[in-house]
Amino acid sequence: MGYTGSPSSERALAYASGMARRAGAGLVVVHVTYQWPTVDWCAGGEALVAIDLPDDSADDLTDALARTGQLTQVPWVAVHTRGDARSELEEISRQYAADAIVVGASHSITARLFSRVGSRLARHPRRPVIIIP
Repeated sequence: MGYTGSPSSERALAYASGMARRAGAGLVVVHVTYQWPTVDWCAGGEALVAIDLPDDSADDLTDALARTGQLTQVPWVAVHTRGDARSELEEISRQYAADAIVVGASHSITARLFSRVGSRLARHPRRPVIIIP
């Protein structure tokens, strides 16, 4: 399941936690930090490089998830990665042989401008995608 700390991702966490508990399964909670591509002017403006935005460390993510109180009844692991959210969620779900990907609906202006993660996942799904409003 994708997690950003937003209200919709909190609802998605509650849903995924309940789903895992009922199935007697574990939960992989993924937080992806986006890397903005930019032109590398030192190389003549041809190559693209990625700029890391400030992000939470994996320890901060684990602490924040533990404080939610929603993960007390299921085994879980937190994964913090960088890149494109859709690609990273698909890759991590493949690595962990996930039954489904659960994400919260995106409501931010950035999501509207650059396409919502849930919509992008649902266009060509490799496994079930559940989008929580």
